[in-house]
Amino acid sequence: MRVLALSDEESKYYYDYYTPGMLDEFDLIVACGDLRPGYLDFIASMARCPLVCVPGNHDAWYQKEPPGGWIDADGKLVKVKGLRIVGLGGSIRYREGPNQYTERQMARRARRLRRALRKAGGFDLLLAHSPARGLNDLDSPTHKGFECFNKLLDAYRPSCFVHGHVHSSYAVHVPQFCQHNGTLVVNACGHAAFELEGRRQEAGSRRQEAGGICRGASRSARSV
Repeated sequence: MRVLALSDEESKYYYDYYTPGMLDEFDLIVACGDLRPGYLDFIASMARCPLVCVPGNHDAWYQKEPPGGWIDADGKLVKVKGLRIVGLGGSIRYREGPNQYTERQMARRARRLRRALRKAGGFDLLLAHSPARGLNDLDSPTHKGFECFNKLLDAYRPSCFVHGHVHSSYAVHVPQFCQHNGTLVVNACGHAAFELEGRRQEAGSRRQEAGGICRGASRSARSV
């Protein structure tokens, strides 16, 4: 499955310089937040595949204008083309505003998905706006990641974790692709393309954990 991930910064390649057919290679598009509805509408209308999204901390419009032609995964487990996607949008709370959560609040949102995760036998892709704590995040109050995301990754071992929020322009040390315990981690700021292959089910104390192999579109991702 060929996946395109978008977040935070509108990709000129897929917008300003778009030519017909540029999105045809993708089987799925995921958006991690802080993107204009008009931009997402354009991507959704030009693509021939589903667009799954979660909100960012600057998406105040999300409450007023819920997604139309896209799949809203925020706070849910959704199944798209056989892929089990958990969506947890928003960032760490650093001021008053929508889509911001304390660590405790985000952990509570994750716990609400337990029943759905048991029924589905785990999940394949974690789609979030924020990174995990200590994994592609920053020490600043506005860009700290969530510790509960680490717990989700360690418990279910999904194939991929896609996030945004940490722009490459002010975090040059944060790679676009890296790995965490066998999970491919993608920083989608701007755009990132990768391939998702297969899925394995394993029994044990962590029953039916999601596996498979993720290969990114860049040289660094191919080497994982």
